[in-house]
Amino acid sequence: MKNTLTPICTTVLIASLTAAIAEAHITIAPRESMAGATEKYVLRVPTEGTVATVAAELDVPAGAVIESLAMPNGWKHEVKRDGDGRITGIVWTLSVPPGEFAEFAFIARNPRDKSEIVWTLRQRFADGTVSDWTKGPNGVRPTAVTKLTPRPVQ
Repeated sequence: MKNTLTPICTTVLIASLTAAIAEAHITIAPRESMAGATEKYVLRVPTEGTVATVAAELDVPAGAVIESLAMPNGWKHEVKRDGDGRITGIVWTLSVPPGEFAEFAFIARNPRDKSEIVWTLRQRFADGTVSDWTKGPNGVRPTAVTKLTPRPVQ
């Protein structure tokens, strides 16, 4: 039987597969919250390739205040603080084999005076490579941003 895919169909198929692969990376949720609200955030860390993930890193932007961390049994973490004791970063150390994912939760108070939070997200792999999932070829990735709606006026 002869291959009936046209060059246009082949191009669309390749572009679709590439986009699907490019979409899979560390993400933070929710993608929308309220300014000044206390929110539960979840960092999802998948391993899409053939090399295990060994660490996930989060830099906490100015104005966001981490109030507590959920720590699943068996995973380690390191908390970075500034001189005032505010959490400025978290590094979770674990092994996430290819084809699996892990989730990390924390409670944070959103800044009152911003319209969005841009989280810095990095993934470290067993082969020593690091992927930055905050900045992409077109600027900040939407999966690293939480949009903040204004608080209602009372």
